[in-house]
Amino acid sequence: MKCYMVGGAVRDALLGAPVNDRDWVVVGATPDAMTRAGFLPVGRDFPVFLHPQTREEYALARTERKTAPGYHGFTFHADTSVTLEDDLARRDLTINAMAQQPDGAVIDPFNGRRDLADKVLRHVSPAFAEDPVRILRVARFAARFFDFTLASETLALMRQMVASGEVDALVPERVWQELSRGLMERRPSRMFELLRDCGALAKLLPEVDRLWGVPQRADYHPEVDTGVHLMMVLDMSARLDASLAVRFACLGHDLGKGTTPQDILPRHLGHEQRSVELVDAVCDRWKVPVECRELAEVVAREHGAVHRCAEFGAAALVRLLERCDALRRPDRFNELLLACECDARGRLGLEEVPYTQRERLLAALASARSVDTAKIAAEAAQRGKTGPAIGEAIHAARVHAVAAALAIS
Repeated sequence: MKCYMVGGAVRDALLGAPVNDRDWVVVGATPDAMTRAGFLPVGRDFPVFLHPQTREEYALARTERKTAPGYHGFTFHADTSVTLEDDLARRDLTINAMAQQPDGAVIDPFNGRRDLADKVLRHVSPAFAEDPVRILRVARFAARFFDFTLASETLALMRQMVASGEVDALVPERVWQELSRGLMERRPSRMFELLRDCGALAKLLPEVDRLWGVPQRADYHPEVDTGVHLMMVLDMSARLDASLAVRFACLGHDLGKGTTPQDILPRHLGHEQRSVELVDAVCDRWKVPVECRELAEVVAREHGAVHRCAEFGAAALVRLLERCDALRRPDRFNELLLACECDARGRLGLEEVPYTQRERLLAALASARSVDTAKIAAEAAQRGKTGPAIGEAIHAARVHAVAAALAIS
């Protein structure tokens, strides 16, 4: 029995990056031998075990054979005859197909170390084409290693996979898993640009793919192209260290611009509500978590109003806060403001402009929340008011408080 550290841990160590998770391959062992050694079996599709002390994953060296379309269309073979090189050959990229011996020596049968030095993402073998998830994984790695280039032969293979329909067999859980991880990388725009380049974006997220080539008013958007703007917004969300929910909201905020009637371009009247509907379609398709969906909906619907809030009086500000449910959910409102800031600063030449709307709206929210609603409700009830009338009294008190705090009418 021989154990080797493999995959991302080897890659990151060679890059001098922190190694957070370590995976291991075991050669020359059987499941019974692993169990006798104290390892806990956890693999459902193939033999994977947890180390009795470190709880790190140890997988028996294995090969795989394509038997049906999609991510699940494989059979796996793992026994003592499978070599380390056999196991490494089934991996996606050369930079992920290296192993390290206990003495630190690196085993690199596919020249991953060279590609790491040359900053190239390259597939290991033609077997890459058998698993459509690898398209998403490569796109995610492009977002992480944003100064790497994609090998031309790998791009060609990915395009063939899209054309053959492999992408159509992807299951929602894996698509969302890879998209969400890519959104959290250092340059999320690269994931979507690569998916677009190979044709997968049109299959997976046509709502996003159609934004390229859609013009916007140059006085608001010096970059003009809506797709270019969206990529700038996503990269701003990474720069500002936004949460996944904020980054997904950034992805969906302008989807409606892709369906703007040609006769009113470059204006985009009504794109906010169209964006909400398209966000919902994306969320239904890929089973996006509720917290991401809800924030994306409110950002899509209200980002224009948030941008214009300097023009609002106290009543309009309170109505905006109420529509955003900011009084009950101030933390989510903060996330909405961050998404709007990413949108405002994700424009050519405006990346460093302060987002002053944040301070105005947070001051309005603090004033509105300072109102003693219980006292107002009790007083209204004493005057014989009920239901909606009490709500109107509370609303009026909040408007008064905001007007006084911001010295506006």
